[in-house]
Amino acid sequence: MASITGLAENLSAAWNAPDVTMRARQQLLRTLIADIIVDVDDAVRDVVLTIHWRGGQHSELRVRKLKAGEHGCATAEDALEVMRSMAGRWSDEHIAATLNRMGLPTGQGKTWTAHRVYSVRRVRGIDAYRSAVKDGEWLTMEEAAKALGTTSHTIRRLINAGLLQTVQVVPRAPHQIRAADLTSEPIMAAMARKGRPCRVVDAETIPMFTDT
Repeated sequence: MASITGLAENLSAAWNAPDVTMRARQQLLRTLIADIIVDVDDAVRDVVLTIHWRGGQHSELRVRKLKAGEHGCATAEDALEVMRSMAGRWSDEHIAATLNRMGLPTGQGKTWTAHRVYSVRRVRGIDAYRSAVKDGEWLTMEEAAKALGTTSHTIRRLINAGLLQTVQVVPRAPHQIRAADLTSEPIMAAMARKGRPCRVVDAETIPMFTDT
């Protein structure tokens, strides 16, 4: 008993010693623990472990019981919030790309793919993207480019120049463009200019070269 008491007093040092192997730690636990009783508290979904130490003391440890489909490597709440904000408007591919741009890994520290986004959405009950629901009010950059008969690069230049307003549900998410804005006077004037549609022309400035 004296040896066990002495070991308990120096348990931290014995456990954390640099030359102690995992096998030695397992043997140490077998020496100190008489048995462990496991129960489930369904009211709060906890797994309750009652540890009986050889010295006669008892300790209780509670661990949250995982739901069906969950695993120990939980997805960060920041990533889940991005999914909730984007789901229904954007596909799983777009959501995965946004999460990767934001530097938010999966619960296992991996990069996101459309399949991984789908798996988390299914477990968390987050509604999926439904392209058939789109009513044409909001467009992606690719859709806006197609509507104007131009390229996504030109659309991005219009956005960067402040000529085309967009909405992003979260930072670094894909741009959402209101379809009605594509027919606004600034956009029509910009697209009518040849060569550099994003050039801002001062009304009082005489251009060196004309567009014709």
